[in-house]
Amino acid sequence: MNLQMGKVGEKLDIDFVVSTGDNFYDNGLTSDHDNAFQESFTQIYTAKSLQKQWYSVLGNHDYRGDAEAQLSPVLREIDSRWLCLRSFIVDSELVEIFFVDTTPFVEEYFTEPQEHKYDWRGIGPQKPYITNLLKDLELALRESTAKWKIVVGHHAIRSVGHHGDTQELINQLLPILQANNIDFYMNGHDHCLEHISDTESPIQFLTSGAGSKAWRGDIKGMNRRDVNFFYDGQGFMSVKLTQTDATIEFYDVFGNVLHRLTSSKQLHSSM
Repeated sequence: MNLQMGKVGEKLDIDFVVSTGDNFYDNGLTSDHDNAFQESFTQIYTAKSLQKQWYSVLGNHDYRGDAEAQLSPVLREIDSRWLCLRSFIVDSELVEIFFVDTTPFVEEYFTEPQEHKYDWRGIGPQKPYITNLLKDLELALRESTAKWKIVVGHHAIRSVGHHGDTQELINQLLPILQANNIDFYMNGHDHCLEHISDTESPIQFLTSGAGSKAWRGDIKGMNRRDVNFFYDGQGFMSVKLTQTDATIEFYDVFGNVLHRLTSSKQLHSSM
């Protein structure tokens, strides 16, 4: 798969890579000196085209280890490509990408963690953390003048995969995205590839969570009208943006294009 990612990266001459979380399986990193960082990242993504900046969010599995280790500058000294923060913005003028820390939204991680321990250091009480995060996001989205606005989180807003929709994000995050004309919401969490359309806005939901393992045949409600594409095997996704056009492609492990989504905008939006 990393071989095909490298080939696609070379063909598209990519500027950077986005990781949608659950960066280290099964329980994140144990510290910022954990060998898993090099074994699962540095030594895997060796293609020349992938020697670009990587932007990563934390997934729920990352929170089961030392979550703060992944945010540590020590990792950037080991491999300068790595950048993982809780919530942050990457702005290239053409596109502004808003990375959102979705794990603290999910109630069951707090109320029914089962045998899992979550590293909530740096989060503090759940409610104020989420309130502040959403307030900051809403302001940043409102002020953005980028041609394209993309929001990236670990958990799906809409999904027909194993985990399904994330109700907390539908209730709390989605209304802010709809009100601020974002183009795409991209996530991982479900180990599949998906393209689902929002029924109430032009937002397209894109799941790319099949980087290392996939759940074959684990599907919920495929007859939903909003589902454009679903693939329960391993794969990845590419995004190409210009002033007027977006092209998003989903690939399997052999580099075959399974699904293509295109979207266009006027060069000068009417005031």
